[in-house]
Amino acid sequence: MARLFGTDGVRGRANGDITAELAVELSVGAAHVLGTLGAFNGTRDDTRPRAIVARDTRPSGDFLSAAVSAGLASAGVDVLDAEVLPTPGLAHLVQSTGADLGVMISASHNPAPDNGIKFFARGGVKLPDEVEDAIEARLGEEWDRPQGSDVGTITRYEGAVEAYVEHLVATLDRSLDGLTVVADCANGAASVTGPEALRRAGATVHVIGDLSDGGLINDGVGSTHLGPLQAAVREHGADIGVAFDGDADRCLAVDADGEVIDGDQIMAILALDLKERGKLHDDTLVVTVMSNLGLKLAMREHGIVLGQTGVGDRYVLEEMNLGGYSIGGEQSGHVIIAEHATTGDGELTALHLLQRIAGTGRSARELADVMTRLPQALINVKDVDKAKATIDRGVTDAVAAAEKELGESGRVLLRPSGTEPLVRVMVEAPTDEQASEVAERLAVIVRERVGF
Repeated sequence: MARLFGTDGVRGRANGDITAELAVELSVGAAHVLGTLGAFNGTRDDTRPRAIVARDTRPSGDFLSAAVSAGLASAGVDVLDAEVLPTPGLAHLVQSTGADLGVMISASHNPAPDNGIKFFARGGVKLPDEVEDAIEARLGEEWDRPQGSDVGTITRYEGAVEAYVEHLVATLDRSLDGLTVVADCANGAASVTGPEALRRAGATVHVIGDLSDGGLINDGVGSTHLGPLQAAVREHGADIGVAFDGDADRCLAVDADGEVIDGDQIMAILALDLKERGKLHDDTLVVTVMSNLGLKLAMREHGIVLGQTGVGDRYVLEEMNLGGYSIGGEQSGHVIIAEHATTGDGELTALHLLQRIAGTGRSARELADVMTRLPQALINVKDVDKAKATIDRGVTDAVAAAEKELGESGRVLLRPSGTEPLVRVMVEAPTDEQASEVAERLAVIVRERVGF
């Protein structure tokens, strides 16, 4: 059977793939695995395990969070329901309150009909594969059900939004007074917390994508649809625009002219800021294999080394924890600032990006120009044996030849899909023409060598 957990929890079509019954079972499994871990890991030995549950604005979040809470309580876990809150807000509350686990109901940047369930362990950290496998192994098993006063309680978490906003603003060293920003909240979980944190920090804020209708989450707005933000920034004459996704764990930006500032550029800006302040541990920035080669070249010029991981912000975090590194993230806008967060936090990223602008007096575009993005071509080669693609001699020889041709001015990445029979061929090169030509050449070879 295929593994239930993906790179970021369990995700699929709500009330199709992700049912109330599955939510209950997963929550019971998590209560048994993470409740036990919390019990011997922590200092709380006088109470039942405690969980915090939150959701984004999707309509299906109501019944799924109710099912999750019911499953946890049936297993003897006390539940605090934080209602609508960004994923990093949940992670922060799990960490700051000493809760044993957290559960976020969200499908992040996916459309409204989708939803997902992702778990956080004590300390507000995402789960390693082996813990997810332990939860999955519990599905459908027989267990002793608590009775009477031994079942858990479900209580509304009063003040969850306020606690998170206060945390965000407290991470800043200076006011954002004088800056004008447009915030696109993707009609999602950041609709209250994002604008409020920016305003309290001193910025003048214009907001789009803050409709209360969760059926429109990520619908033409947010970090996956930057057009409305670009138009709004130009309309208001703003210094910068920031866009979150549905659960606000990622942030992309646009400059005063509406030009995109992606996750790589944001990480470059923030890494240089940390280095100048003596806070960049081992002068290292942790990224995934999908980050543009231009980031590596730019950071090398400033004495910063790139650590590299597989795709997924939890793998970035694992590497950061191993080396004690200060910052890492993904091109898509997941940025982890270790001093202040245990996971990618779009609102935290936006605040610190604006703080860098305020502190330097330089525009967003001037700061982003620290790196030049190399042209990139990406081709999805479908209906292939993805397992053979990285070991077939003909494919590997062709990749080696392309890498030799590009030298240090480009690179090649073949990445098998985690869910489909396809291989992604990505090429970066000095020109769009060369990137496309090399990518198309390699795609043909992959299709011929390992196609069905």
